[in-house]
Amino acid sequence: MRRTALRKDTSGAATELGYIFTFLLGVLLLTMFSLWAWDIETATRERWNENAIQANMDDLAAAVERADEASRMGSVDYAERVEWRATEADESRFTLVLTDTNIELIHDTGELDTNISISGTGAGVHEGQLTLAGVNSIWVVHYQGVTSIEYDRPQHG
Repeated sequence: MRRTALRKDTSGAATELGYIFTFLLGVLLLTMFSLWAWDIETATRERWNENAIQANMDDLAAAVERADEASRMGSVDYAERVEWRATEADESRFTLVLTDTNIELIHDTGELDTNISISGTGAGVHEGQLTLAGVNSIWVVHYQGVTSIEYDRPQHG
């Protein structure tokens, strides 16, 4: 008859602990990499948003300056379509305001508020307020002494 005796062997347990610690180290490294990649993506999206908004504002200001130049020529009507670049932000929360001295972009949380100065040298006043929900383009119009921003092509005739 064969006799079997139990022995205390801890070498297998040490190997199992090594596997567990290696697995946990892998989980930790993957988590850190995921957070790092997410931070890079978020920073890139925010920078792209800010650049797109600034480019939109620059294009709009340039169009207002051209409308002002046309207004100084006499009784001239002027209209120009400005393409509005899409952003990652919720544009229904943006309001665009044209005044005699600047163009303001107001975000209802205040995070993306910006403004750009204009010369205001036109032969008339500047006015207009638009909510940017679903807007692909904005019309800059000078008509009867008023330079304004509008959603649609002017229908004056």
